[in-house]
Amino acid sequence: MRLLDIRNARLTAIIVPDAPLERVLTGFKFTEGPVWHPYEKHLRFSDILGNSIFEWTPAQGERAGLRDIRPNSHLANGNTYDREGRLITCHQGSSHVTRVEHDGSITTLATHYQDKELNSPNDVVVRSDGLIYFTDPDSGRSAEDGIPRPPQLAFSGVFMLHPVTLEINLLADDFARPNGLCFSVDERQLYVSDTDHFHIRVFDVSANGTLTNSRVWAEINSEDEVVPDGVPDGVPDGVPDGVPDGVPDGLKFDSAGNLYSCGPGGIHVFTPDAMWLGVIRTPEIASNFTWGDDDLLSLYIAARTSIYRVRVNVPGIRVF
Repeated sequence: MRLLDIRNARLTAIIVPDAPLERVLTGFKFTEGPVWHPYEKHLRFSDILGNSIFEWTPAQGERAGLRDIRPNSHLANGNTYDREGRLITCHQGSSHVTRVEHDGSITTLATHYQDKELNSPNDVVVRSDGLIYFTDPDSGRSAEDGIPRPPQLAFSGVFMLHPVTLEINLLADDFARPNGLCFSVDERQLYVSDTDHFHIRVFDVSANGTLTNSRVWAEINSEDEVVPDGVPDGVPDGVPDGVPDGVPDGLKFDSAGNLYSCGPGGIHVFTPDAMWLGVIRTPEIASNFTWGDDDLLSLYIAARTSIYRVRVNVPGIRVF
């Protein structure tokens, strides 16, 4: 399988076209939420439909370094670390956001907004001052991706959560299905993907954490605009051959300000000024990703049944 769908030659400065894409782990049901611990040197990720959070230490080998650290995870989805290195997780099965404390205990941070259950918290980021931002579509209340149950909220929102007082504030309620989110490198903007509208929106972030000046930053091209190709031997049964499935999902900036976003065919790459450079192609539908290893030059990709890894030329950003 060709690694890159190049739409602008600048993409080849970010990733070499013939870089090998490795499938380092497989056998899961729906991988999501990968996050790299920069000091303990491990990758944590969710298997949503497998109902677990896994920890993998690459130095220990493929399976020897893999541990199920949170079975019965209530369909955990997105993960991140706060500035103290505590794992924060969205649980779409229980409609909770939680934090793992240093002693291993679990603190529930959010469950409701104005006495109504959250829909199904999806993805989460933490600002440098500790404020927590998360998206809350109703995807986890469907039979396909979660536990069927009617939503109590009349909207799918983007929320801000104070890490100490646990005060929750609604920042935006006009998304069809908010999904991935990330801050710009300088934290002056917040980017949020809207899966149903196939675009990425951006907001200006005020000093108190609220959002203003909403606008569409980039469109994520639909399936027929990504050149299809076959998938390599060994890809699990049931993965469509040559069909660039995928929707706007996880998104993050690298250290040079290039925005990566999951979408049809794999991971779409944009320059800081929203120029579409092309797609890092994946043999399974990519849902999220992170940078890892000592130099943060390994891009770890959560794609349905597997975790993939490819080396890039521009490092990511440590989460803490």
